[in-house]
Amino acid sequence: MNRQEIIQKIEDIGIVAVIRLNGSDNLAKIIEALANGGVRALEITMTTPNAIEIIREISQTLSSEFLIGAGTVLDSDTAEAVINAGSQFVVSPVFKPEIIETVHKFDKAVLPGAFSATEILSAWEAGADIVKVFPATVVGPGYFKDIHGPLPQIKLTPTGGVTVENAEEFIRCGAVCLGVGSALLDRHMIQNQDWHGLEERARQFKAAVDRGRR
Repeated sequence: MNRQEIIQKIEDIGIVAVIRLNGSDNLAKIIEALANGGVRALEITMTTPNAIEIIREISQTLSSEFLIGAGTVLDSDTAEAVINAGSQFVVSPVFKPEIIETVHKFDKAVLPGAFSATEILSAWEAGADIVKVFPATVVGPGYFKDIHGPLPQIKLTPTGGVTVENAEEFIRCGAVCLGVGSALLDRHMIQNQDWHGLEERARQFKAAVDRGRR
């Protein structure tokens, strides 16, 4: 897929599962449970051991229904490495123009992090496909509505603090999709190998996004 197709698919899915693990144990089961619940956009963070190798492996084995991305990317060299490994989108907690330039060179999507109105606009004007508001924990859904008052053209997504309880409100307030980590990938469910529970949690998030869009 090209960049525009990737962006559209991220928005269509509505939820990006932020996968930050200590290893690849049970990763196949985690992905299966997420997919069964309707979440097929996966962000493997660079804080996960052997993240690039994991991206390479799953990008070769998963079907085209999935989107594979890389998160916590802090420089352009890493951005290029994860794209070469199979990443279709690149997410960063910060805004660096060189990361955007590198990702677009490969016709992939980039979601840089920003916080203030000035940072958000700067990232958008530099070519961000979707601006990640991070940490969204601090500001909540109302911040998205406030930002879209003067800046309605900017596509925003929250990461940090997104829960089943506030997911619908984030969408109502203008988020085009949600980045969800621990609230979706519940540590206790994974430790207990509660794959049905994880599937149900994914289904709850998808339902919240659908309600918000209605």
